[in-house]
Amino acid sequence: MIQYTGYLAIHKFESELEREFEIKGLKVAHKKDRLYLVEGEHPAMIWAQMTAFGLEFIPIASINDAAKKLRALGRNWGLFTVGNHRRAELIQNELPKYNTKPIPFRHPLPASLMGFWTLWEPDQILATAKTSSPFALGEMDFQEDKVMPPSRAYLKLWEFFTVYAPEAIQGGTSIDVGSCPGGWTWVLRTLEFDKVISVDKAPIEKRIMDLGRIDFRKESAFGLDPKDFGEIDWFCSDIICYPERLLNLVKRFRDSGKVKNFVCTIKYQSETDWENTLKFLEIPNSHIVHLHHNKHEVTWFLKGDQQ
Repeated sequence: MIQYTGYLAIHKFESELEREFEIKGLKVAHKKDRLYLVEGEHPAMIWAQMTAFGLEFIPIASINDAAKKLRALGRNWGLFTVGNHRRAELIQNELPKYNTKPIPFRHPLPASLMGFWTLWEPDQILATAKTSSPFALGEMDFQEDKVMPPSRAYLKLWEFFTVYAPEAIQGGTSIDVGSCPGGWTWVLRTLEFDKVISVDKAPIEKRIMDLGRIDFRKESAFGLDPKDFGEIDWFCSDIICYPERLLNLVKRFRDSGKVKNFVCTIKYQSETDWENTLKFLEIPNSHIVHLHHNKHEVTWFLKGDQQ
């Protein structure tokens, strides 16, 4: 039986995923709506909202038969409809329910696997119990703090530390470059680092500064010299700049040997800068993901235990 890897494109960024297929030499076998199928086993893609591994076409005789066959494969199922929407919803209603409520920051990830399925034809489902995310269709929502953060950019760092770096942070130093208005500095401050260095030519919000234990430096992030710093546990950046400029800044601090971990947003202008994005991936053991809370941008990270 032929198996497929399925990629659910991010809404309005289908062209980025299609370009990524071209760069990696993958041929799309089938496509419906935002769902792309590539024959065989392949890794997750940067511009896929969710990747489904080992997808198989399964014939069904009825709504109950479809639900029975899905339950035999796994418990939790995320549905993406590509047609026959009402019939698909009736099948989904016959499957076990799972928690869909917003979660707190750094809440433990769901222990159970999250499957993926769609009703490809009225008498045929496409399904797998193995996907790239513990959340249905790769979508996650937080119990947001609507008081302290000066913007919703903090959700990107919340998502990163919840999904990709859930290990406890005890003490140490973090730096937030290009920090204004202070959302990422606020997140780092709540993580109880011994010291949070916040760098920007514009000041961060007063309510963030008033939390204390923040060393604010009014200067350009791109003029920073690693020699002026001690050991840095986390180098963080959500700065608005061209990817090439961020890459040079990251390389300067990485080459200094003083930084254990990096997490940075690579932001784009009108077009995705594939050339410099791929140069980030040339840094050994680094990763690039499109977080659920990213827009036309991606998140690059490098963790010390992987260097």
